[in-house]
Amino acid sequence: MSTLSTLRLLCSQVLAILGKDIRYELRSKQTWLGMGLFALLVFVIFNFAFDLRVENRAAVAPGALWVAFVFASLLGLGRTIAAEREGGSLDRLLLCPVDRRAIYLAKLLGNLLFIGVVELVALPIFAALFSVPLFSGELLPIVLLGTLGVAIIGTLFSAMTAATRARELLLPLLVFPLIVPVVIAAVRATGALMIAAPDEPPWLGLLTAFDVIFFSLALLTFSYVIEE
Repeated sequence: MSTLSTLRLLCSQVLAILGKDIRYELRSKQTWLGMGLFALLVFVIFNFAFDLRVENRAAVAPGALWVAFVFASLLGLGRTIAAEREGGSLDRLLLCPVDRRAIYLAKLLGNLLFIGVVELVALPIFAALFSVPLFSGELLPIVLLGTLGVAIIGTLFSAMTAATRARELLLPLLVFPLIVPVVIAAVRATGALMIAAPDEPPWLGLLTAFDVIFFSLALLTFSYVIEE
């Protein structure tokens, strides 16, 4: 089979699995609602917990934003593959002649879509509560790269912990140490954007490098993880 034919087959498998996941989530709505409510709760708590004067708003707001995004993301990531594992649909999917990379890519894209919808709703609420501008399109690459880094690691480890009884505990313990560079870079880049400071050191470059490296590693190891 040629490379082009392989890519077409891989893309068709990814789209088929992604479509199934989207239809399931549109029916259940459990992941989106839980993630959205959690993000809103974090914003409200931070807003009332800190004295948000103009001089310290730039120091608090980026941390509140990314705490909400990271924890809400993990809340959704922990449910996607676990629900399929409990229902037996993941086992049936693994019995099909499907490229394991297609499963990972579909799950990753689905997680990015779910997280992205929550972020689109949460960002205007964040801007209103913390009285900060949305920075037009300048915040988009930071949010995209940061969310991608969390989703890459979270999708891989959610597959690893889905079969365990303590997955709600294991998933954060495994993911948090690995996404520390993502969180630091995203918070610092967002803070620099709020005060119109130059991106020094280049936090976006760090986010990009992290995403590329761990995406490659996740593709190589997912087939071994999902079979366990």
